[in-house]
Amino acid sequence: MTDNAVSTLPADIADALKRDADGLVAAVIQQHDTGEVLMLGWMDDEALRRTLTEGRVTFWSRSREEYWRKGDTSGHVQLVRSVSLDCDGDALLVQVDQHGAACHTGELSCFAHDLEATAG
Repeated sequence: MTDNAVSTLPADIADALKRDADGLVAAVIQQHDTGEVLMLGWMDDEALRRTLTEGRVTFWSRSREEYWRKGDTSGHVQLVRSVSLDCDGDALLVQVDQHGAACHTGELSCFAHDLEATAG
């Protein structure tokens, strides 16, 4: 967990998380009804607690070193539909109802730029 917060995340959830060296877990954000992957963000225990209890997605900004709730400045909110932890405990899947663009560039998804790859 980042140094900035004292979390009240339930112990069973906190114990299941495998955090990186900075106390963070990757959070994949997906549109609940279409399955489109919208973005990737990072959460510490407190950001996850807020996401689970407030109904809106909160991230930990690694560059600004502060919490940010998606949509507070842009109006492009992410309403939480479900949160799942992967089998290794090191990634979250957050299904949302996205209102507006998910990406700071104005695109619906941050994954709008396809790379050429050989199909296998």
